[in-house]
Amino acid sequence: MKDTPQEQDHIPTSKVQRASKFISTGAKVGGNYIKHYAKKMVNPSLSKEELHTSNAEDIYASLGQLKGSALKMAQMMSMDKNLLPNAYQQKFMMAQYSAPPLSYPLVVRTFQKSFGAAPDTLFDTFTHSAVNAASIGQVHKATKDGKTYAVKVQYPGVADSVSSDLRMVRPIAYRLLNLNEKEMDHYMDEVEQKLLEETDYLLEVQRSQEISQACRHLPHLNFPTYYPQLSSARIITMDWLEGAHITDWLKTNPSQADRNKMGQALWDFYHYQVHHLKQVHADPHPGNFIIQEGPTLAIIDFGCVKVIPQDFYQGYFSLIKKESLLQEEELNQIFFDLEFISSQDTPVEQTYFKTVFREMIALLGKPFHSQTFDFGDDAYFKQIYDLGDRVARDKMFRNSRQARGSRHGLFVNRTYFGLYSLLNQLKANITTTKPDWLQ
Repeated sequence: MKDTPQEQDHIPTSKVQRASKFISTGAKVGGNYIKHYAKKMVNPSLSKEELHTSNAEDIYASLGQLKGSALKMAQMMSMDKNLLPNAYQQKFMMAQYSAPPLSYPLVVRTFQKSFGAAPDTLFDTFTHSAVNAASIGQVHKATKDGKTYAVKVQYPGVADSVSSDLRMVRPIAYRLLNLNEKEMDHYMDEVEQKLLEETDYLLEVQRSQEISQACRHLPHLNFPTYYPQLSSARIITMDWLEGAHITDWLKTNPSQADRNKMGQALWDFYHYQVHHLKQVHADPHPGNFIIQEGPTLAIIDFGCVKVIPQDFYQGYFSLIKKESLLQEEELNQIFFDLEFISSQDTPVEQTYFKTVFREMIALLGKPFHSQTFDFGDDAYFKQIYDLGDRVARDKMFRNSRQARGSRHGLFVNRTYFGLYSLLNQLKANITTTKPDWLQ
């Protein structure tokens, strides 16, 4: 039986309260290191597995109480199997839809501020306990006039604490992500902007309606209807969709044909957004999708959407062409435009980074270079993880004097890594469509 997270009746909202929680967590992590090295003096062969488990539990417990951008960062990091030790990845994955929920009185308070009425007044029925709880908000099930709704309620204080939380989480991120200060500063503005957008539920409703309407013609997809009259800056009301999250659906042992069908639906959904809409659902983790009877893939969360600038789009996807189709001069200009190399680099550095990024692009672009691709090929993903690990450990890469890659690439890369990961979980063999200009 799955453990039910204990409800919270309070969230630290002031800067002092939240900073105190970070400090106390840092002290716990420090204590875990002291205990680890004390044990290692007695047993030199002791691995760091127990240390990672203790740290992951303490950090997640703290972030779970804080919620908001701090917990969202943990969720983002859990999507990459190669980014964190397994103990952190497994614990942080809970932030996708199993975070500690808020107690009902706090939910009522949010409704009072938004509508001047309690949820039991606005709806015929409203579950007092959350059905799902994630990093930014939690979902309740409600009914009104015979219809069933999913009502997403944002945690108090989340929107106001994004900037201060990110400043406090930096030291943890430096250590866990193996990033230097230059890299972190380069991308932090992009992360902050996206997290602030995720707390704007009116923007989310607008984008949800735009993208779902634009993609409704795609086969095997389903989208909820959104209800602006029952939504606000901190509450979203949409249709309740029955079904199972991808990880739960896979436990039912679906046929390969159905796995391929759902994988194709995912690929087509992202292909259309990126290449036709130039804006994309940039949070492809299992908690944002439901598989319904049919099967049909339902998309239930548009909190994180990346608008792709045209100049970035052109350069980024030009690299997907097979290398033989790109002239050296054209390739160099794209590398400069996408900030993989710069005029500050020495000739040796330019040669090194061009070689590294050529290798990365060739590997990550492999699905685009054939008519079909088997994402169930674990050997392909091992190549990706091994390359990432090798580059991360490389002295020249780690000692780079500047960040590598445009800030726009942060969420576009995250989107494709997340998409590839979901397709790998599905073990899907699909047709990898691409725009005509990349054929």
